[in-house]
Amino acid sequence: MDHSHDHTHAHDDAHGHSHDHSHDHAHEHDHDHHHEHSHAHPAKAEFTGVDGKIYHSHDGLAPHTHEPLESPGFFSRRAQPLSTRDYKERAFTVGIGGPVGTGKTALMLALCETLRDKYSIAAVTNDIFTEEDGEFLVKHGALAPERIRAVQTGGCPHAAIREDISINLGPLEELSQSFKADILLCESGGDNLAANFSRELADYIIYIIDVSGGDKIPRKGGPGITQADLLVINKTDLADAIGADLKVMERDSLRMRDGGPFVFAQVKHKVGVQDIVNHVLKGYEASHRSQS
Repeated sequence: MDHSHDHTHAHDDAHGHSHDHSHDHAHEHDHDHHHEHSHAHPAKAEFTGVDGKIYHSHDGLAPHTHEPLESPGFFSRRAQPLSTRDYKERAFTVGIGGPVGTGKTALMLALCETLRDKYSIAAVTNDIFTEEDGEFLVKHGALAPERIRAVQTGGCPHAAIREDISINLGPLEELSQSFKADILLCESGGDNLAANFSRELADYIIYIIDVSGGDKIPRKGGPGITQADLLVINKTDLADAIGADLKVMERDSLRMRDGGPFVFAQVKHKVGVQDIVNHVLKGYEASHRSQS
């Protein structure tokens, strides 16, 4: 069985993450794929992804296995921003999600500080039973207090960003109208890797993880890791202490996100923040071009 595959990989600088994967696979197989592949050449090993396509482990990036982590992410098939969005009713909304303690509120603060001089910004934070994150932003002078709203979601924070978004839509629309906002920031309550924003709520989605959970986190996948518009890997300064290998995290992020963008950051120390801002503004500008 002769599989002739032409792979062009434009792997730019590791941290610019402009990874152009051109996979031109003309697979006209009249047989099903229940046979065993001979893995004589691991660098060319192939496997069938969960989407039914045949993929390969390239350039010896990782030992070949048939575990789900080898399947590329679905970044290219993620839900796109709604073309019917009325930004006059509610400004361009950035959703910031991720597990507890990864740095979501610190990123909210950094984005406010970086954007507030050029753009009209307002923010909504979600906490399960407190208003601690909103109070943090007020205490650190992220924005004028009246531009910040804290929402208590109760025990299911994921519902407030996906299934029942009205608890966030109300404050966001009110802030947008009151301050003629250009950009709204919405921080989800800390949740697990399965949580992600609805496109009804977020026009641009940032998912933030950190190295404290170990270098295995990117390959665990989940919609936030694979489908967010931008993945942020925070607290890289802790990698040595934790024993996390950033090269492994980079490799797995490339694979799980199928080339989608991600940024290594130390948000507290402002490392990587400008890269994150640039990605957000790129999304903001694209959203307005699409409606002009």
